[in-house]
This record gives sequence, C-alpha cells and structure tokens, in this order.
Amino acid sequence: MTRLSVNVNKIATLRNARGGNVPDLVESVRRIEQMGAEGITVHPRPDERHIRYRDVWDLKRVVTTEFNIEGYPSRSFLDLVTAVKPAQVTLVPDPPEALTSNQGWDTIRHFDFLKEVVAEFKLHGIRVSLFTGTEEALIRRAADTGTDRVELYTEPYADQFPQNPERAVAPFTKAAQWAGECGLGLNAGHDLSLVNLKYFAQNVPGLLEVSIGHALVSDALWLGMEETIRRYLEQLR
Repeated sequence: MTRLSVNVNKIATLRNARGGNVPDLVESVRRIEQMGAEGITVHPRPDERHIRYRDVWDLKRVVTTEFNIEGYPSRSFLDLVTAVKPAQVTLVPDPPEALTSNQGWDTIRHFDFLKEVVAEFKLHGIRVSLFTGTEEALIRRAADTGTDRVELYTEPYADQFPQNPERAVAPFTKAAQWAGECGLGLNAGHDLSLVNLKYFAQNVPGLLEVSIGHALVSDALWLGMEETIRRYLEQLR
C-alpha cells in the first residue's frame, strides 16, 4: 500500500508568523501520527522560513513512523541529516531563494555531484530518494547514482488533471514503469490533493509513498486534521 507522509512545513510557517510556539510543532506531529499519518516530512531551508534546524532534532525524538527530511544537499544540510539519521532523505534541486520545489533534478548534468552525495548518505544507513521529472533518460540516470528511490514531481499532473486526467497521468505511469525496470522505489509529491490523489494512485504502479503538505493542511482548516488525514488515507486505499 502507498504510505501517506504529512509534510508539516505549513504548521511551522504558522508558528513562525507570531514568533512564539503556537502551534506547537512537536505536539502537532504527535497528534498527526496518532490520527493515522504513516510518515512525517520536513524541508529545512537555510533561511529557516518554516522548519528550523532545531526542529529537525526535536522531531527526531518524537516521530514514531517514518521521518523524511527533504532539501538541497548543501554542506550544512548534509551535516544535519547525517547526524540526525532519518529513515529517508529526499534530495531536491531548489536553490536557497526558491519559494517551493518547482522541478526535478537533471540527473545527467548533475550526475557526479548526486552520486557523491548519495554515497555519503548511504554510508550512514539513510535511504535516499531523488526528486525527478518523468523523462526516461533522467530516471535511468538517477538509478546510476545509487539512489534507492525517486520522487516524481507531480505539479504537471495536478495542473492538467482537471482538463484531462488520462493525459495528465500518462507520463507518470510510464515513469513508474521505467523506475521499476531500474530497481528504484517510487515516491511522489507536489500539489497532490483530495481532488486528484486517488486517480494518481490507481494509475501509477508501485507507488510506495506520497508526501503532502500544503493541500492537506489547507483542507484541515475546514475539515479538521483528523478527518482530513482519514480522507487522504481513504484515497490511497
């Protein structure tokens, strides 16, 4: 079955807006796991606009499901993740000033860099996932870096889904098949929601995990967090 990892960046953004500790990120994560989340994702950026490096250490002590840390593999990020040793690290190509993830790795152009970084994480026993697009050449080259998984960047799917779901999902179905041929595990994330998640999961073979934050936290404003997590899990079952 596909696991639901809840990205809690937006909860940290809300906390940071007032400079205090409301909402309490650690308590929020405890409750989110109790409500059924099967993983917790964070993305600590250098400017700490949402998740702070200190948060990563605090959450490491309380996460009981699967802890996934995503980010650009700068030296400071590498040092943090190899010290914390989460279950998984997801590498994204975002520069520090990026608002959010907006593309996958060019695994051909950055092959040597990624191979070196992947090897360092694996020395510490951390599963590695590379954020990628759906192009066959990039997925096959990703496998050559030694990564364990790829995470498909799903914004193009979400954008096209309202007009033509079948056309929107087709590249991701093919990408999943290529990943499987290469022996790669498959994750996905970015703009997946209650509107489009079920169709995606039904049509992308071998999907192990989805990471969802913005849409899920937004839905929780109206539905409540527990009901929201229940509905997302329902889409995956």
